[in-house]
Amino acid sequence: MSKSGALDLVSGVGGSIERKEVFSAVQKYEKYHVCHGGDDEERKANYTDMVNKYYDLVTSFYEYGWGESFHFAPRWKGESLRESIKRHEHFLALQLGLKKGQKVLDVGCGIGGPLREIARFSDTLLTGLNNNEYQISRGEELNRIRGVDNSCTYVKADFMRMPFSDSTFDAIFAIEATCHAPDLLNCYKEIYRVLKPGQCFAAYEWCVTDSFDPMNQEHQRIKGEVELGNGLPDIRSMGQCLEALKLAGFEVICEKDVAVDSPLPWHLPLDKDYFSPIKAKISERFFFLSAGQNIGVFGTCSRR
Repeated sequence: MSKSGALDLVSGVGGSIERKEVFSAVQKYEKYHVCHGGDDEERKANYTDMVNKYYDLVTSFYEYGWGESFHFAPRWKGESLRESIKRHEHFLALQLGLKKGQKVLDVGCGIGGPLREIARFSDTLLTGLNNNEYQISRGEELNRIRGVDNSCTYVKADFMRMPFSDSTFDAIFAIEATCHAPDLLNCYKEIYRVLKPGQCFAAYEWCVTDSFDPMNQEHQRIKGEVELGNGLPDIRSMGQCLEALKLAGFEVICEKDVAVDSPLPWHLPLDKDYFSPIKAKISERFFFLSAGQNIGVFGTCSRR
């Protein structure tokens, strides 16, 4: 990143939070979480405030250290982090079967790294849905810099109440984003509603694996710290996510734990010593869903 680019990010530290209010925002954000005395139901009830504070505070740091795509990816030996992230996004686009000119929705798009990459890869028209003002303004600037203004746009809205008509999109994807939803079933129902019949929804989701023991205090501590570090109201099990998708109307075409087959540990970018206490307890899950007449991907799903 150039010096001027780094300075641009410095100017955005704190997002839409005034500089003098950053410390109090950090304190309020922390108090939502269990490890700081918070309560699960309070986090869910105040998820909009919690998630917006989180992304106002971390977005510039994420971009500086991670790049424009705020997600993990299975990684091959000899492959860079950036290469693995692009491959992860291309795989998702291929699973959706995207075709030139289709209208595609990115639910919880961050600053738009994945939507820009997928728009160029598939020659489709991407809409990014995001409820964070600073991330949208940053995404619009990056669209201009990357020359994709005509194919990539943003809508500021809550993905629990999308401002789109029924059956608007030819395909929908979400990358580590619906984990921020306070109610996963109703979030998936909204995605189902705006997806055209016969089309697909694809997603990467944070889940707890079968190794997680809710009676184990150490596991609960780790889960709470992951929720704190990622702005999550909760981390659901794989079974809970699959059940919510089916209840929303999707047919699950395929799903897998993408961390299991990754030649390098999924958490490697965060740990130079290749060690993490959350290994085998928290994982990323891919689903592809079909919506009967509509298809979605959580792994892979389709709409009926």
